[in-house]
Amino acid sequence: MKITEFFEQSIGQWRSQRSGHHLAFAHFEEVLSTIDIEALNVEEPEVLEICKLYDIDPASITHPFRMTWEGESDWDDKPLSGSTVLVPIPDPENPSRGKLLRDKGYAETIPAVSKYHLSDDGIFTLLTEYDHAAAEERIWFANPNLRFRVAMIKTSDGKGVTTASFSSEIRSLSSPTS
Repeated sequence: MKITEFFEQSIGQWRSQRSGHHLAFAHFEEVLSTIDIEALNVEEPEVLEICKLYDIDPASITHPFRMTWEGESDWDDKPLSGSTVLVPIPDPENPSRGKLLRDKGYAETIPAVSKYHLSDDGIFTLLTEYDHAAAEERIWFANPNLRFRVAMIKTSDGKGVTTASFSSEIRSLSSPTS
C-alpha cells in the first residue's frame, strides 16, 4: 500500500470503539464515537492557513483532510467532540515517510507537527512531540472497512507511558437506495 492509498482509504465515516487505560489514574475508559474523515482541496482556506503557519509551499502537500469526531465516554458525562485539519507532506526522497501538520494535536490541543511512516505491511505510524507529552499512534486496515488503531501517550522525556489505548473502527456503509 502506498501512502496516498492509505489516506484515500481512510476517507469516510467510521464508528469507533476505544478502550483506554489511563495509567496515571489507574482507570479504564470506554469511548464510543463517530469519526468523519473528509478529503479537502489544497486551495481550502484552512489548508492554506496551516501551510502558512508552518511556512510550507502548498505544492509540496498531498491529500489534506479534516477529521471530526463526536463520542461519549463512560468516564465523563459530557459529550466528546472536536475537529482538526491534517496536512500530509511526503518526504521527496521517500514517499512512505513524511510530516503531518495539524491545527490541533491529539495529546495537547495546540498546533502540532508529526512524523509519519508507512511500513511495507501497511502500518501507518505517527510520532508527535508536544510541549508536555509525546504521542505514538499506529493505524492499519484489516480490510477496506475495518481498521485498528493503537496509541500511547508518553511523558515528554519518553520514559513513562501515561495512557495506552486500542480502537477498532468500522466504516459506515450507505445502504443501497431503491
